[in-house]
Amino acid sequence: MASESAISTKGQLWSSFTTSNDVPRGQSNIESNFGYIPFISIAKGLSNNQLFDLEFAYRLDRIYYGDSLFYNNESNHRYWVRYSNEKLETRLGLQKIVFGPSFILRSLSWFDTIDLRDPTGQTDGVEAFRLRWFPSNKLSIWSWAIKNKQDTLSYGGRAELSSVSGEWGFTYHKDPSKQIKLVGQVASQVIGPDERLAIDYRYDGIMGLWNESILIRSQRSETTMITIGADYTLPFAAGILITGEYMNIKESDKNSWSNNPPDRSYSALMASLPLGIVHQLMFVTQIDIETERNYHYLRWSSTYDHYSVNFILSVNPKRSTYNTYGESLPGSLAGFGTVFQLMFIYNH
Repeated sequence: MASESAISTKGQLWSSFTTSNDVPRGQSNIESNFGYIPFISIAKGLSNNQLFDLEFAYRLDRIYYGDSLFYNNESNHRYWVRYSNEKLETRLGLQKIVFGPSFILRSLSWFDTIDLRDPTGQTDGVEAFRLRWFPSNKLSIWSWAIKNKQDTLSYGGRAELSSVSGEWGFTYHKDPSKQIKLVGQVASQVIGPDERLAIDYRYDGIMGLWNESILIRSQRSETTMITIGADYTLPFAAGILITGEYMNIKESDKNSWSNNPPDRSYSALMASLPLGIVHQLMFVTQIDIETERNYHYLRWSSTYDHYSVNFILSVNPKRSTYNTYGESLPGSLAGFGTVFQLMFIYNH
């Protein structure tokens, strides 16, 4: 027998206040951010363990510099419908598509904007049709078609295999759009239509190990991205989780034999320590090896049933260290100089 429909609502409200010692000329040294995302979900159980459900969410953002409104956003955050059974899941609409084992230097961040340092955990979505098939407990097969800003369709697929040797992922994506695209967490630039091929692997034992290896080919360039990582929990206090990652990016211009850009390399280290049930301390440091720019991030979080309070201190390169005009850099205080941020998040 089919069950009755169930309607549920939830939401996330946040506010933050940021100050920095590296402020653009003529701008306030106080930045405030207010946002709210309400969700509504409707689920209908069908016979034989089938389910039909849908979700809608709307996002509101306001950013103020001092008492001046700088950014105002009201947009759809999610809208999708889904059908699923024991072997199959199909979903159509504005949705989240996330995969890959990396945490910080996420080279497989192709369709999401997840940032480990963002306490809200939110990400932009893509307008897509996604299908996932589970022929066995050890194998899942994905396919998708994504609508781009130019109203073209990109498409691809992924296979995930679980074995005694670890977790494997094989991904392919083809994007025919001619626009400039930024691929991965460190935003490697791809111009014009491209094809992407990736293999990723994760092993969990005494310590965790993972790798993401990616090849991106376009008419103008060829890019390889390799990320390796490891994590281990030190047996001190409640356990200190240590995570390290290294990424190398090699780019070649097909129209040039001698003017290829230099390789880019990044390293990152994260340490996370729970302090009782409520509090957690997290430290992240990221290094751009070629430019010798260092980024340090420290967060103290206090999490309760429905809300959290986050105290964040970050130390970043100043705007003057970038070889570009100041007008081309983001106006936000975050990411430049020494930054202090207080963020309150309420979930209901």
